[in-house]
Amino acid sequence: MLMRYHEWIYAFLFVIIFAETGLVVVPFLPGDSLLFGVGALAAVDSSGTLNVGWVFILLTVAALTGNTLNYAIGWQLGRRAFSGRYRFFKLSYLERTELYFRRHGGLMVLVSRFMPIVRTFTPFVAGIGRMPYLRFQAFNLIGGAAWVALFLFGGFVFGNFPWVHTHFSVVTLCVIAISLLPMLVVAVRDRLESARPGA
Repeated sequence: MLMRYHEWIYAFLFVIIFAETGLVVVPFLPGDSLLFGVGALAAVDSSGTLNVGWVFILLTVAALTGNTLNYAIGWQLGRRAFSGRYRFFKLSYLERTELYFRRHGGLMVLVSRFMPIVRTFTPFVAGIGRMPYLRFQAFNLIGGAAWVALFLFGGFVFGNFPWVHTHFSVVTLCVIAISLLPMLVVAVRDRLESARPGA
């Protein structure tokens, strides 16, 4: 099966990671779980179709170029995209990311790689704020490579365990749940804050 769609698998993976990091309209794509799942799949792939080393290089490039495109879009469009005309551009996402960005500065470009939804809007906000390009790229490089390596090679290591071989679907669901946990925490926190008197 994997041999049949060899080239298409690599292209599909590149597009998903590039889109999640580069296009503000698709922050819901499952980057974390996809990376982990691909790593685990590479571990159990006896055909050698998925080479984890090549996948790491390819998806790191996808993550870096995606963030670079997102930064450029933020630089060009700014807050005009969040005027309310486009339902995909939720102002609440932008405001939340701006809050994190003000608190943590350039480090947010690195840290946000591990935060679903926030990672999609951070390079956009960096572009809006005219963050120096070379400084942005330094954090982008470190964060992008670390993100891909952590989940991809993490999946590859766990994929070699016999238990994972026999419970692959369960492991994948657990990774998806974990990748959605930060969003759940933020949602619960916001609900609790809005419920306070005088909020």
